[in-house]
Amino acid sequence: MKAFNLLFKTYGNSAVLIEWPAEINEIILDDIRIFSKKIKACEIKGVVDFNFVYNSLLVNYDNSIISKDKLIISLQKIYLKSNDTVNFQKKTWHIPVCYDMNFGMDLKSFLKEKELTLEAFISMHSSPLYTVYGIGFLPGFLYLGGLPSRLITPRKKIPSLNVLKGSVAIGGDQTGIYPQDSPGGWHVIGKTPIPLFDSNKEIPTFVSAGDRIKFYSISKSEFEIFKIEVATDIYEFKRIVND
Repeated sequence: MKAFNLLFKTYGNSAVLIEWPAEINEIILDDIRIFSKKIKACEIKGVVDFNFVYNSLLVNYDNSIISKDKLIISLQKIYLKSNDTVNFQKKTWHIPVCYDMNFGMDLKSFLKEKELTLEAFISMHSSPLYTVYGIGFLPGFLYLGGLPSRLITPRKKIPSLNVLKGSVAIGGDQTGIYPQDSPGGWHVIGKTPIPLFDSNKEIPTFVSAGDRIKFYSISKSEFEIFKIEVATDIYEFKRIVND
């Protein structure tokens, strides 16, 4: 994999923001993932944690242990050293979505604006294999790339005060799932019964950046069945592991 010309920027008093070219593609995503693995393996003293989304990586550090300049030099060396292959698995997760008007509070207006039937919309939204380009702004919120161009729409001018947990929504050229109740400015078009974040589990979010998401449509009655299966811990995830 080729090396990119990265920009290292100060981000507040205790973070460094590393930027790749302003593009959204899986080559950059894989490069960021490889770099993150190398940073973790090097165990730089003072590095607290790091997180990435799309084309940037944020490294948080303790400035009482390491200075910004020394950290940047260390990070640059890590990135430019031998480009050994770092193995990581990519999983494809199949996520059920109920595209019912009772769950999609913005679905009716969205269909009208796009001049689509419900059937055509469901087919269009559930057909792609979406790539997880990052996780944030809420714990477990997935930023998914790959939305069909016909479905791209600006975010709401006035955000909703309360978007329910599990809501599947569209904002700009992205689609995503709200992992908890929260305000939100995306257009809600359905809901999944599958929780994406559980703080009581050792690994709160089962999906990782770089994984893929495949939505499939379910009825309202199936939604209720899956909800019960999740509550009783008998729901079986559909996933495919790819090297």
